[in-house]
Amino acid sequence: MNDSVYVGNAGKDAPLERGWLLGHFKDVGDPRHSEDVEIKWGVHPRGDTRAQWVTGEERTALLVLISGRFRVELPGRDVVLAEQGDYVVWGRGVDHSWYAEEESVVLTVRWPSVPGYRVRDETEGTEAHGE
Repeated sequence: MNDSVYVGNAGKDAPLERGWLLGHFKDVGDPRHSEDVEIKWGVHPRGDTRAQWVTGEERTALLVLISGRFRVELPGRDVVLAEQGDYVVWGRGVDHSWYAEEESVVLTVRWPSVPGYRVRDETEGTEAHGE
């Protein structure tokens, strides 16, 4: 087996790291460790919302709807992703939040992968990677 190859299933692996499959938060040496990009398989029940807005964004993000209906909230504008494959891209300096209007699955790609965007998870007393 080659240590630079990882084979997995997003639906099974994602819950282990709050949806995040790849990024700076994976152990160095893990092929999923990257300081260049982060990838998330987000599974959200209807009514799920981000705990707080991301402000002072330093990354660019792409969010693609796999299934469901998902709203990305941006300053002065909401974008509703309603059809499979709908996506939105926002860049550095764009604050954002989100809300799952229906049970939704979204794929998020962010770059670069930098620490500092975790939202404290009050239920577990830990920090969770934000979207």
